[in-house]
Amino acid sequence: MGRHGTQSRRGAALVVAAGLLASGAHAEEASAACTATLSGKRVMVRPEARAFISPELDRLVRLGLAGKLEVELTLWRRRAFWFDAHVDSARVTQVLAFTHEGYLLDGRELTGGVGILELERVAWTLDARPEADEHFVVQVEVRLQVVTAASLGRMARWLTQGESSSSGTPVLGSLLRSVAEDLARQASARCNVSRQP
Repeated sequence: MGRHGTQSRRGAALVVAAGLLASGAHAEEASAACTATLSGKRVMVRPEARAFISPELDRLVRLGLAGKLEVELTLWRRRAFWFDAHVDSARVTQVLAFTHEGYLLDGRELTGGVGILELERVAWTLDARPEADEHFVVQVEVRLQVVTAASLGRMARWLTQGESSSSGTPVLGSLLRSVAEDLARQASARCNVSRQP
């Protein structure tokens, strides 16, 4: 294939990448939330991800791509006039997919849609029963990624038929990384741990 064919495929890759980047620009802001309770020595956390599925991510997942939800939770003990003390952490990875039955989160059907994703609960057991004046807080960080820079790079190599050319390659790599980051949604939240009566 001649130089003209390679340039047109490279141009097509840039158009696809720019279209993906532009379409996600008007999406609603993603947010995270959580509720946490302390009962005896056990802390239970229920995290949520809100507005994580932008119209573009919805389209990609409906086309068959899976979304990877990474949730990181950290339990902190509050300390007056000092930094909070780290107590424990947990990391949970969940898969968001679309089938003919609708959206699934780790195989569980989301009957209420994807506006609010109720994520996997996490529980910690403390070493000792906390004193009445001890207070805890949970930090939740959620990240959803449907398309990675590597998968976009494979698509670009396919479109350019693997030809290596010094012109445009660094620009294309930067653009693909930007598109992948734009298609990733993330948010964080903190919630106080309330005590069960």
